[in-house]
Amino acid sequence: MKTQKIPVLIADKLETAVLTYDERTPTMKVMLENGWTTQTSGADIYECLGKIIKELPNAKFLCKGAKLNVRPSSMSSQMGAGIMAYEHKLGVKASRKDIVNIFDYDDEQIVNDPQMQTDYFFRWLESLKK
Repeated sequence: MKTQKIPVLIADKLETAVLTYDERTPTMKVMLENGWTTQTSGADIYECLGKIIKELPNAKFLCKGAKLNVRPSSMSSQMGAGIMAYEHKLGVKASRKDIVNIFDYDDEQIVNDPQMQTDYFFRWLESLKK
């Protein structure tokens, strides 16, 4: 099991979420400073994080994994448990320089519904056809 600390904004108050995860199973447990805790599993760690983000719609997880335009590739999901992902830009093919760690800090374009990330990903794919 590995542990990451992620800053989280809840009602304009900055807290720290402690995420414990297992890449082999993929499972994740989160505990907030107020004692709230939950656990989930998924296809990869990125999906686990997305499920937790969706479970807390009033919270903003300040990390790349909660950013609108971040999503792991299929290979990253399968071989790296989805911890490394691409930060996509409409109309621009993803390259190595666009690879980010989903636990890295970010406070721009943070979403609280992973479906928004999926929708953006398909918009990005469409943008490459133009």
